Amino acid sequence: MRVRFETKIFSFTAHLNNSFCAKEIVANLPIESFASRWGDEIYFDIGFKASAEGASMDVEVGDIAYWSQGKSLCVFFGPTPASDTEKPVPASPVVVIGKTSASPADLRKIQLGEKITVVLDEETKV
Repeated sequence: MRVRFETKIFSFTAHLNNSFCAKEIVANLPIESFASRWGDEIYFDIGFKASAEGASMDVEVGDIAYWSQGKSLCVFFGPTPASDTEKPVPASPVVVIGKTSASPADLRKIQLGEKITVVLDEETKV
């Protein structure tokens, strides 16, 4: 499954895995929200609680994850305030649901409060 994140500045795609959580989120698309930042992490409320099965603290640059405590999607692209290295560390366990190859430099341009929309990518639709 491929989704597209759209902001005023640019859009980027992510490939989602086949986890139950990812399927729940896709079933509720489109999602419109407003971006928050926590270091090199963008996160935003998706408006519903999804499954947190398989949550862990292990994330990599480019991971798209669901954070159940905040009912939020997270895009990790560098160190967060919890990091000791350049590797991102979430505030609490998250469910990794996909990956983006969007550049950290482009993702850093997304500002606090900026509108963000997640849609099913046209190439995924049958």
